[in-house]
Amino acid sequence: MEALGQILSQLFYFIIIIGVLVLIHELGHFLAAKAFGMRVERFSIGFPPRAFGKQIGDTDYCVSWLPIGGYVKISGMIDESMDTEHLEREPEPWEFRAKPVWQRIIVITAGVIMNVLLAIAIFWGINLTQGTVHHKNTTVGHVQYGSVAAAYDLQPGDRIVRINGDAVETWEAVREGVLFSQLSSDLIIGFERDGESRETVVPARKLEGLGADDFGISPEGAETYVGGVEPGLPASRVGMKEGDVLISINDVPTYLPADVIRVVSQNPLNPVPVVWMRDGKEMESLVTPTESGKIGIIPVPRIPGPVERVQYGVFEALGVGVTGLVRITNIFLTNIWHIIIGEASFKQSIGGPVKIAEMAAQSAEAGFISFLSLMALLSISLAIINIFPIPALDGGHLVFLIYEGLFRREVPNKIKIALQQVGMVLLLALMLFVIYNDIF
Repeated sequence: MEALGQILSQLFYFIIIIGVLVLIHELGHFLAAKAFGMRVERFSIGFPPRAFGKQIGDTDYCVSWLPIGGYVKISGMIDESMDTEHLEREPEPWEFRAKPVWQRIIVITAGVIMNVLLAIAIFWGINLTQGTVHHKNTTVGHVQYGSVAAAYDLQPGDRIVRINGDAVETWEAVREGVLFSQLSSDLIIGFERDGESRETVVPARKLEGLGADDFGISPEGAETYVGGVEPGLPASRVGMKEGDVLISINDVPTYLPADVIRVVSQNPLNPVPVVWMRDGKEMESLVTPTESGKIGIIPVPRIPGPVERVQYGVFEALGVGVTGLVRITNIFLTNIWHIIIGEASFKQSIGGPVKIAEMAAQSAEAGFISFLSLMALLSISLAIINIFPIPALDGGHLVFLIYEGLFRREVPNKIKIALQQVGMVLLLALMLFVIYNDIF
C-alpha cells in the first residue's frame, strides 16, 4: 500500500506539472494561429492516437494516448497527425500554407515563447514575493570524504574569498560560483588558511553533472533540520517531528540536505541508524527507507552567521529572474553540448517521465515554491528542446520556413512528410529509451 501511495502521488504531480507545461506550450501555437486567421482543427495534449475529447466549433479539444508532449493541428500544415489530404487541393485562405512566411514563423515559435514567458513569470513572482537570503559565512566547516573538494585540497577552516577571480562574501555566492563554473573551463577557488592566501584549480570535467551541494563542502556550523514529516512513512513511524535537527544517517554526518538525500537514496529497504536532536536531547532509531529510497522528511538547511535579506521591487525582481534564467539556460545548453561531444554520459544526464514524476513529488513535498521552481526549470528545458532543428519538433518546422524565406520556395512536401515520419520515430524511440533508463 505504501508503494502504491507513492506511485499515485508521483503520478498526480506529474500530471499537474506536465499538463500545465504542455497546455501553455500548445496554447501559444493556438493563440498565434487564431490571431492570424488560421483554422485550428485539433488541440491535443499527447500525440495520436486520440483518446477522448470534445468538438467545439472548428476545433477538437482532446487528450491523446502518447504522453510525449502535445500538438495543435492547424489546417494546411504537415504536422504530427500526418494528415496530407489538403495537399490534393489549392490552399484555402484560412490554411497555414496560405499565410506569409513571417506569420507562420511566429505561429511555430509561439509555443517556445510561451514556455520561456512562463519560466520568467514564475521566477519573477518568486523573487518578488520571497526575495533572497544571503548567509554571510564563507568558511568551510566540513569536507566530504572522497569528494571533488577533498581531492583539490579544501579543508575545514578554509575561508573562501574568491571564485573565478570574483570576490565572494556569502555562502550563496560560493554555491553559485561552483554551479555556474560549469560554463567556464575550470573552477578557480581562492581561499585563506591560517592567514595565508591560497588557490586551487578544479578542472571543469570534474564538475560535470554536479550540483552545488555535491561538490563536497558545507559552511561552518551548518546543520539540517526536518522541515516536515510525511504521515505513514518511516520517519513518522519512529517518532521524528518537524523541527528535529539531523545529526547523522548510517553514521554519515548530515550537514546539508544533499547528505540526507544521498545516504537515504543509497539504502532502499536497508535499515539505517538515524540520529537527531530535539530540545537539546539526542535521539536515535533504526529507519528503513522505502523501496524508492525515501524516509518521508523534508530536509532543510540551516546556516549560522549574519543573514542579509533582500527584497525586490517589481522591475528588480524581473531583472533578477531573467538573469537567473539566462544562467540556467547556459548550463542546460552546456550540458547538452558535453553530451554531444562525449564528455558527459547520455544515460546519466537524461531523465524521462518517471524521473520527472519523482522530482515533481519531491518538490511538492518541499513546498509550493519548490514545486513552482521545478515547473520553471522544466518549462525552459521544454522550450530549448523544442527549438532544436529536429523533424517533428518546432525547430524542425522552423528550419523548413527559414529555407522557404531565404530561397523563395518550399521544401518539397514528400521531403517534409518523410522527415516528419523519421522525426516521430526518433522521438518515440527516445521516449522508450528514457523510460527504460529511468526504471532500470
